[in-house]
Amino acid sequence: MLNQRKAFSMITAIVVIVLMATVAMFIMSISGKMIKETTAQYQREQAVLLANSYTEYAIMAVSANDRSTSGKCIETINGTVDGYSARIQIAYIGTAAVIGNCAVTSTLGNVPVGSKTPLTVIVDAYIDYDDLDNAFGSKITYHRRTVQKI
Repeated sequence: MLNQRKAFSMITAIVVIVLMATVAMFIMSISGKMIKETTAQYQREQAVLLANSYTEYAIMAVSANDRSTSGKCIETINGTVDGYSARIQIAYIGTAAVIGNCAVTSTLGNVPVGSKTPLTVIVDAYIDYDDLDNAFGSKITYHRRTVQKI
């Protein structure tokens, strides 16, 4: 009878160890998924903030640029910040008098506007960044389009 109790205790200990190991694996799996989701959320939020910042910068650059005399139209702005690369494309909407020298290269077409219509720009912000959770090094692109009257 004493030998049977020792065997029963051994089986009980093995079952408890297997259950504890299964629970530990489950907890580790959930923890890894939470870390992965938090990292992806952080990266996306950084991309959104950079897109907002670069959009404001592009609007300021277009506002400060004299399109009628300089002969230079701001069409693209590129930059890199901490592993995030930004590509900003600017298109102009309006009459040739409002757009100035940019009418040849970046107007979107004839828009029926009055003489007092201000310059309007379309700013496309593309933010590219590496997916840190992907072992193959894939890139993720965040895109934001803004239409702004200047």
